[in-house]
Amino acid sequence: MVKLKYFKDSEIFGLEENLVFRLDKARECSGIPFIITSGLRSIEKNKEIGGVDNSAHLKGLAVDIRCLNDSQKYAIIGGAIMAGFERIGIGKNHIHLDIDKSKPYRVIFIEE
Repeated sequence: MVKLKYFKDSEIFGLEENLVFRLDKARECSGIPFIITSGLRSIEKNKEIGGVDNSAHLKGLAVDIRCLNDSQKYAIIGGAIMAGFERIGIGKNHIHLDIDKSKPYRVIFIEE
């Protein structure tokens, strides 16, 4: 695992190394703390929360970052773009970031 500035091992357990590296960079660029509300998911957990069948979370290629207001969303998205994320989802209370190359990239999408 790469040396991280902002995340503990317990926060990033099971996540792909390149994702973690980008998250750390995005956190630095955004200037605000990142609280990961969802990372690697089991099939059961993914079904329980209504995740899609082919979710990048199942492969350790995605995280959801908590955000409490639009200013936090702006900071997280800005940091994510600077860190090279090309798949960004905007949820009501989170920002989804993933690096799943099997899905369309260079996209920002709304999560219901």
